[in-house]
Amino acid sequence: MTTRSHPVLPTDPAEALPSDARDIYETIRALPIVSPHGHCDPAWWAQDTAFPDPAELLIVPDHYVLRMLYSQGVELADLGIGVPRAERDPRAIFRLFARHWDSFLGTPSRGWLEHTLYRTIGVETPLSPGTADAVYDEIAVRLAEPGFRPRRLFERLGIETLATTDAALDPLASHDAIAASGWSGHIIPTFRPDDVLDPARPGHADNLHALGALTGCDIGSYAGFLDALRHRRAAFRARGATATDHDVPVLATTWLDPQEIAGLYGRALRGALDRGEARRFYGHMLIEMAQMSAEDGMVMQIHAGSRRSTNAALFASHGPDMGADIPVAMDWVGGLDALLNRVGNDPALRIVLFTLDEASYARELAPMAGHWPCLRLGPPWWFHDSPNGIRRYFDRVVETAGYRNLAGFNDDTRAVLSIPARHDMWRRGVSQHLADQLRAGLFGRAEAETLAGWLARDAALDTYRLKGTH
Repeated sequence: MTTRSHPVLPTDPAEALPSDARDIYETIRALPIVSPHGHCDPAWWAQDTAFPDPAELLIVPDHYVLRMLYSQGVELADLGIGVPRAERDPRAIFRLFARHWDSFLGTPSRGWLEHTLYRTIGVETPLSPGTADAVYDEIAVRLAEPGFRPRRLFERLGIETLATTDAALDPLASHDAIAASGWSGHIIPTFRPDDVLDPARPGHADNLHALGALTGCDIGSYAGFLDALRHRRAAFRARGATATDHDVPVLATTWLDPQEIAGLYGRALRGALDRGEARRFYGHMLIEMAQMSAEDGMVMQIHAGSRRSTNAALFASHGPDMGADIPVAMDWVGGLDALLNRVGNDPALRIVLFTLDEASYARELAPMAGHWPCLRLGPPWWFHDSPNGIRRYFDRVVETAGYRNLAGFNDDTRAVLSIPARHDMWRRGVSQHLADQLRAGLFGRAEAETLAGWLARDAALDTYRLKGTH
């Protein structure tokens, strides 16, 4: 009898679904993936070169991984953070990750990583501290294969559309290179203007002057600043963009009279706004962005409910996106009051709302999405993008918002290989929820299957005004 030297690979989580949920899941599991919001690097597909090594692909860019390892006392420098790539030891980074593999038990990251390792990459050895080198070598072999180059991988993973997130000052050279290459993969930018809208951001005044230089607009006046923003929005739309994205630390929209906003803008150009003035300026600019979205049709995304970079020492040494962003409560009704009462009834406007404040789902967001025609409710985001988070989301929003006011799913990831894992987790959650609704007698099987397709793919196409390619 053969003795196994390691445990068997994890089973497909879909096998644990009840039979009625599994039947629904089978109707959607192979649908093309629509990824309308995320943070993958478009240079991957512009250059189409092999991913460098397993650590660079799976560990270094993933703040979900970093935050868990940091919580266990791992130094970020030992994970290659802040270390030039040429000086990193990717095998040592992977070994360190494997030593803490059990720290991810019970987290959605564990599920995503297992899906990525065993189903997407095809690793045949279960990861453990003792198998780190063997697993590393298996991944390295796969990454050297032509099928794991970014473009072939995009096609093999069944990705229909993928949107990146790009700063307002980004020249979009990678997107231009993708278009010029003749490759048919549908990758589009998303306009992220926070660096030129929010005076609380580092270097805001310098960014305003850079915006003027990039667009050729005279940003010396507030009217010229608005012209420059319209210019950049048009440049993004010319490359296929259908959406904007806004990180809102404190949601407090307000419409200012022309004299006040012009005065605030003049001081913003000099970097002279205090915290309260900066907040008022940004609150006004969010309404300007909504008005521009009603004009040009770009879907506006608002992400709120996160306090960024709460570890001051870590921010000082390594900058943002190091896993120290924490959910906080947010006043959605008050915060969006000025925006919605100025432009929220415009049928041309569409806004997708994302929160880390789960308590606001039933209390504010679902009722708001169930009333205002411009609003769609984004899926569980970040900390709540998990099997239980998906269940809680449906339980709290459907009775008030319905299904047609939901935005479907987006993976919001920096790790391209986690995309199928995250969408599969959502599709399992959708199937479980709809099976529960069927058992409760709320609708029939045909309606459940229609809703399953809507939530898995079609809602994202509709919400983000995308054209399906399949």
